[in-house]
Amino acid sequence: MASRADNIASNLSLANFSKATELKNRIWFTIGALVVFRFLSFVPLPGVNPLVLQDLYDTARGGILDLFNTFSGGSLERMSLIALGVMPYITASIVVQLAAALHPSLAALKKEGATGRQKLNQYTRYGTVFLCAIQGWFLASGLEAYAAQSGLQAVVQPGMMFRVGAVVSLVGGTMFLLWLGEQITSRGIGNGVSLIIMAGIVAQFPGFAANMFEGGRSGSISPVIIVGFVAMVVILILFICFMERAQRRLLIQYPKRATQRGGMQADRSHLPLKLNTAGVIPPIFASSLLLLPLTISQFAGNQVDTESTFGSVIVWLNQYLAHGQPIYMLLYAIGIIFFCFFYTAVVFNPEETSENLKKNGGFIPGIRPGKRTADYLDYVLTRITVIGAIYLTLVCVIPEYMIAQTGIPLFLGGTSLLIVVNVTVDTISQIQSHLLAHQYGDLIKKAKLKGRMR
Repeated sequence: MASRADNIASNLSLANFSKATELKNRIWFTIGALVVFRFLSFVPLPGVNPLVLQDLYDTARGGILDLFNTFSGGSLERMSLIALGVMPYITASIVVQLAAALHPSLAALKKEGATGRQKLNQYTRYGTVFLCAIQGWFLASGLEAYAAQSGLQAVVQPGMMFRVGAVVSLVGGTMFLLWLGEQITSRGIGNGVSLIIMAGIVAQFPGFAANMFEGGRSGSISPVIIVGFVAMVVILILFICFMERAQRRLLIQYPKRATQRGGMQADRSHLPLKLNTAGVIPPIFASSLLLLPLTISQFAGNQVDTESTFGSVIVWLNQYLAHGQPIYMLLYAIGIIFFCFFYTAVVFNPEETSENLKKNGGFIPGIRPGKRTADYLDYVLTRITVIGAIYLTLVCVIPEYMIAQTGIPLFLGGTSLLIVVNVTVDTISQIQSHLLAHQYGDLIKKAKLKGRMR
């Protein structure tokens, strides 16, 4: 059932868009910031030969590097200043959120309001710098070692100075992206960090489409596969839009209060529970955990004896944890379901929600306030999370299967589709909110003018 705000937003006219000057300025600022992000993705690290990087990166495809490269818009493939993208910040943010839900002192800090959130954001930035430094050091060291091992010398002058310079450049690039994302959030439209990730994914679409249609022209890809893939993507996008907007609304009733006319009136509201409370976190976590051993095994594969026990494990990982393998698909689905329930339990606390309702005098009709309400919320949340976990598993596993069968790159994986659709829906909702506020402002001005004329 649509709310009153949704009904008003659906009736908004785009003719008011030209009058909303502030909204246009925000949109232009957002576009300009994303253009700066795309320019930075083509600036290589100091001391790196960009002509050799493509051949070197092609030898290490199939691991977690593909996931990071997709989210960074190809910056990792070009080894640019922003090669790490905002993935260290996302990892640090998830760790801080989990710690805030499990550690008592951080949980108390989370309840302090704006001051507590500012402290947690500060801890997240510290964690981002720490992760960037570690990942940058291993990336620079691996670039030197792997280049020497494969015979492709991508580093002009290997050594300590190159590693230190690469770490400083990568940390500075990631922190600049965070600052740019904060500016988009405050002065632009939408969530800045999410828009940066989406821009990186969408930026690869022209090259992907060109390669796919070129494969159809040359005969390497069947036209039936192309049509089926496009149809699958359209159906998945519509399905994601429907499921991400789906909610289970619980009726909340408040005690009756006296009105100005002497009657009694009971206030009612709804507690919306999203079908997919965990968002895109489960597929990101599951794919990262599965691709991490594959990436390590790829880097170590040329340095171990295949007849030893460790070497046989490396060979097994490379063989059975590759994309499209049954074991990979099964573990991927299990990981998505596990993290869906785990992260939902972290971000939503039925006891805390029940206590807040009790303090404000609200209750669910037919359910006693307190522990019974918490048990009921947990019961409802568990049932809808089952549906959300099945939905996430289908959306992520079906594209992976198609990629494995057709050889189409990881660009249009389920995680990428989820991020693009979620960010687009959220941005459109914010644009509708700005237009709605502008429409209300016009109504207030007209009402004031009529009052003066009287």
